[in-house]
Amino acid sequence: MKLNRSEFIKYRENIKVKQPEETVILVGLGSCGIAAGAGKTFEAFQDEISSKNLSGITVKQTGCMGLCETEPTVEVRVPGMPDIIYGKVTPEIARKIIEKHVIRKILVNNLIQDKPSSDIMKKGEIDNAV
Repeated sequence: MKLNRSEFIKYRENIKVKQPEETVILVGLGSCGIAAGAGKTFEAFQDEISSKNLSGITVKQTGCMGLCETEPTVEVRVPGMPDIIYGKVTPEIARKIIEKHVIRKILVNNLIQDKPSSDIMKKGEIDNAV
């Protein structure tokens, strides 16, 4: 089956995975991540969420994301926003991600390692990136 661009976009829209109803933060705690300090990053996310008394946010650990050169890596899934993988996430940057991405719904562009193609992102998702 051969698709043109508009058919392809429609097809991708139909098979898109439903986003979670709560925010999920996955911290890569494979051997590379641990060696790069991902344990402290994981703790920083938990501490920041607790200190700001935020709810509806789950912080989980995951294995290797395949981006060893950018460890610690973190995937952030916020309802209504594209899933984003950030790299070189220190505890200080973890706090910045909570404030900007999770609370204010603004992408932290200079740390993004991977994100969906802009042709399937809804209008406004790209506009809100900084």
